[in-house]
Amino acid sequence: MELAFDADDEAFRREVRAFLAEKLPAELAERVRHGKTLSKAQTERWQAILSERGWLAPDWPKAYGGQEWTVTQRFIWDYEAALANAPPVIAFGLKMLAPVLLKYGAEDQRRHWLPRMLNGEDWWCQGYSEPGAGSDLAGVKTTAVREGDEYVINGQKTWTSYAQHANMIFCLVRTGASGKKQDGISFILVDMNQPGVEVRPIITLDGEHEVNEVFFTDARAPVANLVGEENRGWTYAKYLLTYERTQMAMVGSSSASLELLREIARTETKRGRPLADDPYFAARLAKLEIELENLKTTTLRVVAASAAGGGPGPESSMLKIKGTEIRQEILSLARRALGPYALPYQREVLEPGSNAEPVGPDYGVGVTASYLNARKLTIYGGSNEVQRNIITKAILKL
Repeated sequence: MELAFDADDEAFRREVRAFLAEKLPAELAERVRHGKTLSKAQTERWQAILSERGWLAPDWPKAYGGQEWTVTQRFIWDYEAALANAPPVIAFGLKMLAPVLLKYGAEDQRRHWLPRMLNGEDWWCQGYSEPGAGSDLAGVKTTAVREGDEYVINGQKTWTSYAQHANMIFCLVRTGASGKKQDGISFILVDMNQPGVEVRPIITLDGEHEVNEVFFTDARAPVANLVGEENRGWTYAKYLLTYERTQMAMVGSSSASLELLREIARTETKRGRPLADDPYFAARLAKLEIELENLKTTTLRVVAASAAGGGPGPESSMLKIKGTEIRQEILSLARRALGPYALPYQREVLEPGSNAEPVGPDYGVGVTASYLNARKLTIYGGSNEVQRNIITKAILKL
């Protein structure tokens, strides 16, 4: 079902579609569509195209290089870019750290760090989870002890996405031990290109090097890199997570995946007929279509509420739960639809620069890779079980 907007937003959507048709490199869109891995250089190429247009961080204030898009415009862009198979923008700096700096950071921090995000000078990663602090994020044990004009940092972070590419990391660290666990946490920016910072790869279920462990041994960060007040980092962390969880509704990405699923259903056969004609499969596909349309409607309601005043609230937990479950179900059904072509998993086909030929249709390996990778969706960004607790307390008041 086509989304309906007012005249101004419809005009904006036409502008977005024209830009994507003209500027999105076909080879990058094809890689995204088939679930192939993008190199750092390929990601940076697309981000440079967006930056040249002023659309890399378009919802930022104009004073810092943004376009001051409305939340509706932001939704339209994310939706249309996903449908066009545009590479995702690496969110850690642009969509997660930036809102924190804009709300809680010092002006000199904004003037220093935000332009470097736009011009690609810095590649950020997120230092939140630890071996004993995942869903219970307040249990972080990485310490930052002040020595003069610096903090000395010791500890470990885990599941750190793209840390192998990053030169900067924003971290939750423990600076105080009194009171509740949440009371002694601070939010600090750390240079990864220094002695005392070690990155070790974690190879995920799909064979990709996406996440890492990061170890700090007497690493240092200037006091100027503390965001906001010492021991107030829990407030900033929660604010950041509402933005992360809202993005995890993934309406556009799921819509693109559903379109690929429809193509698979038209192409693959069962007893000599297109799989789309099978009543059982058609019923499952229809159920997914209905759930995705409901998610679109709910997302637009949250977008409208945000437009009326302030950032996302606990409703972002609802979007995170339903968005990740729908995404997993689409990929699960797509993998079932592939039948025997889902069995051979040729990781080398997906790597940048590879000339390996896939067994079966081009999309087969990518579907399997995406299915395996998507097992994490209901866990990261705060597990769905934790999100249900948030909804129970913050929305239902139970």
